[in-house]
This record gives sequence, C-alpha cells and structure tokens, in this order.
Amino acid sequence: MAEVINMPRLSDTMEEGTVAKWLKKVGDPVEEGDILAEIETDKATMEFESFYEGTLLHIGIQEGEGAPVDALLAIIGEEGEDISNLVNGTSENPKTTTEKAPESGTDPTSLPEGVEIITMPRLSDTMEEGTVAQWLKKVGDPVEEGDILAEIETDKATMEFESFYEGTLLHIGIQEGQSAPVDEVLAIIGPKGTEVDAVLKASSASGKAETATQAKATSEETSKATPPTSKPTTSSGKEQRILASPLAKKIAKEKGINLAEIQGSGDHGRIVKRDVEHYTPSQTTTAAPEMPLHLPVGQEHVEEVQNSTMRKVIAKRLGESKFSAPHYYLTIEVDMSQAKASRAQINALPDTKVSFNDMVVKACALALTKHPQVNTTWNENTTLYKHHVHIGVAVAVDEGLVVPVIKFANQLSLTQLGTSVKDLATRARSKKIKPDEMEGSTFTVSNLGMFGILEFTSIINQPNAAILSVGAIVEKPVVKDGAIVVGHTMKLTLACDHRTVDGATGAQFLQTLRTYLENPVTMLA
Repeated sequence: MAEVINMPRLSDTMEEGTVAKWLKKVGDPVEEGDILAEIETDKATMEFESFYEGTLLHIGIQEGEGAPVDALLAIIGEEGEDISNLVNGTSENPKTTTEKAPESGTDPTSLPEGVEIITMPRLSDTMEEGTVAQWLKKVGDPVEEGDILAEIETDKATMEFESFYEGTLLHIGIQEGQSAPVDEVLAIIGPKGTEVDAVLKASSASGKAETATQAKATSEETSKATPPTSKPTTSSGKEQRILASPLAKKIAKEKGINLAEIQGSGDHGRIVKRDVEHYTPSQTTTAAPEMPLHLPVGQEHVEEVQNSTMRKVIAKRLGESKFSAPHYYLTIEVDMSQAKASRAQINALPDTKVSFNDMVVKACALALTKHPQVNTTWNENTTLYKHHVHIGVAVAVDEGLVVPVIKFANQLSLTQLGTSVKDLATRARSKKIKPDEMEGSTFTVSNLGMFGILEFTSIINQPNAAILSVGAIVEKPVVKDGAIVVGHTMKLTLACDHRTVDGATGAQFLQTLRTYLENPVTMLA
C-alpha cells in the first residue's frame, strides 16, 4: 500500500519548508535510508531520508517551492499502483505518515477543545533523544505562547524550549534528568480542570502518542512526584526559581551545597560550574585536633552518575570514528618567533585582537585550498572533494565538547576570522549557539595549548578526513645558523584518515602549514 510522506518538522520553530533539491525523481526505486531530498528549514538545509522502500510515485512539492509542515511532499508505493485518490485527497482512510511528527502528538479532532499534546522536539538534525535538564514551569502553572517550558539537552547543546500554545500546564510526561526519544509525550497544555487521564487515553487510541499510557498520573500526582530538590521556598510557600546549569546542579548535589547560597556569574545570574567549584561556605567548621599517626582507614565509595545525552553522543560518534577510520598521526615542530612578533604588531592596532589559535585556523584554511585531498570525505565507493573550506573549532563546555564551524574560513581576513571564532565560542559556552552553526565542517582544529599541553593526538571529527591538534608555545634553546639561541616552538599533530589521505599528502599539508605560520606575512596577502 502506498505511503504518503508529508513535509516534516525538522526544527522546533519550523512552520514551513522549501525543497532545495530532489535527489530522487518519479519512477526511481527507493530503499529505506535513501536520501529523498534536501529541505531548507528556518535554520539550515538538511538531508531528508526515507523510512520506506518502493518506487517514488509522486512529488507534491517541486524544487524551489515552499510548503507548510504536513503538506503532501511525496508518495512511495508499488510501481504502477493507483494513487489518484491520495493525490486528490479523496481517500477515506489513506495510510498517511510523516517522517517527523509535528509538535502536537495527536489528532486534534480526538482531543478536548483547546488541549495540545507537546512531544519531545527534534532540536537538531542528528537528535534521536533528548533529556529534560530543567522544567521552568510546573503542573498547574499558566502558560503563554512564547513562554519557556523547559531546558532540553540534545546531542549538541542545552536549549530553551518554548511553548507555541497558551493555557495551563496540565501534565509533565518526562521528568527532570530523564531522557526520551523524539516524539515522546513531553507535556500537555489546555484549559484548567481538563481531565488528563481522558486526554492520555485519547492520544493512545489515536496511535500517535504510543508512550502516553505509561504516564497516567493525574496533574496533582505528577506535581507531587517532582518536587524540586534545590529550589528554596519563600515565606508564602511559592517556589523560587534558581537559574543553574545542569552540571552546576550535579556538582552542587555531589558536594551537598545549597544553590540558594551561591551568587551566579552567568547570564541573568545563572549559576555555572565555576561558581559551585569556587564557592566557600560562610561558616567554617572548627579544625579537628591533631590525631596520632596511624594507618588510613575509610569507606570505599562509588557513585554512579547518569550520562548526559551530549556525553553519550560524543562517546558513540568518537568510538565510531576511531574504530571505522584507520587513523595515523604526523607531528611537526614549528618556529613561532615570527608569529609572536606579527601578533604583537597586529594587536597593537586599535580595536584589534588576534590569538595564536586564529593564526593556526587561518593557516589551515589556506593550506586546505592547496591540498584538496585533505578536505575530503570517504564515502565507501566515492570520495567527496569539498571545494569550500568550513573549519570546525573544538570548544570545551560544561557538559562536554562542541564544534562551532567557521564557514568559508579561507575567505576571511585574520581579524575577521578571530572575531568569528570568539563570537561562536562565547555563544557555545553560554548555550546560545544555533544547531546549524555547528554543522558542515570540512576540517577541525583542536587546541589544548592554553592548558600547557605540549603535544597530543585527536580523534577525527567525521565526516572530516583530518583533524589538527595544537600544543602550547614553549621557550627553549634552538639551533639557528649554527648557534644555540632562545626560540619559541609549537608542536602540531595531524590525524588523518588513511582511506583518503595518504602519508605523503598529510606531510605536504603540514609543510605548507609550517610555511604560513613561520612567515605570517604570507597569510595577509
């Protein structure tokens, strides 16, 4: 039987999409997992794959055309099958499916008037599940359109999730700290006094919220089941919201620290990791008297902490990269004396600030244009040569690691590149970076030099073919023109995917990189 594919909701704010390109045409065979089209959303252009196999019988939205979410996108079925009733919309009960469910997890006609079921949104193109880091509303609270309901942790960042509806928060389906797949029932919003059990039963009967029956607690029971553990109450008994990152909460809980006693240094007074780590209680305990020397005794203690969504995705992807791509490593030592002098001159200019990392990223961008084999992706039967240079810059955040991407880095001046890197890194750490700003890299730079690390190796950030590890600049004796003098050197290690980048190619890339860094004026031409 034919399958109707509707325009999917590929971001939490997407209301309509545009078909940028069809990768299949009518009559083509389609396998499960084949890419049907590239769809442009309000955030990025994403590949849209089929969950079905058969023949592409109909295209409902042509290239360049836009359509709202759930509009007829395509029909897949058996070759020669009559689909006129589906195309014309006359079928009484067509087998219609959308690859990504819209935010409302049920057929509105089966719900009481004004009731909306909110499902776990897909907040990035690679997101498969999300974790509720914090609820900003509780059962019984009024909700206005645009209010922030919760902070949801994805595989890339922790994002604020806003409501598209107004009413009363009747039910919470996923508690703080719990993870659930995309489209799981997240919450129910509707008129105050609505019977939640009836809504959950209706959503289960409709077949569009399969897990709703696992959460049949009433709104009062749900409210009692989720008491905030780190939020103090005012004298009137109302809860006072404390802004804190999930990691800060976890560390505070481990150390037994009351978050209400900490002054946050993040945006809007948010408590972050450093605030908890640097917190000193106002009252100190009396020092214990000296004890006679004896053998240490104590109780062994192991704490099991649930892995965050980001940490699980990092582990999965880096594991896949390490064990699927044959890595090899090349290391060079670069004389950074000229780079130090050039940076000092540049930073002496008004309103100008360039870091050594900016110089490394610029040198990589230029070197990639001269060595296109390093700017590739292995694709089993083919190799993809990227004729654009998008450089990912690894940034450490509280929950793990993110990689903002500098688009067309080779076309930016050194100062423009420095400004872009600083902006993306700052927004990544404050969780204000957008998902599409962390996608599409063709090469990655990881710098631990600021931590005093002299040399290290990195795991390739697939689908890249290489990643550069940058060590610290050290002052040491070097030989120049037969004499021992004080020099400044830095070690660079290139990890390559041997399937597409041969050893000689990687070595030539590093030689070009050294030339740019040891002669910075060549990067300004």
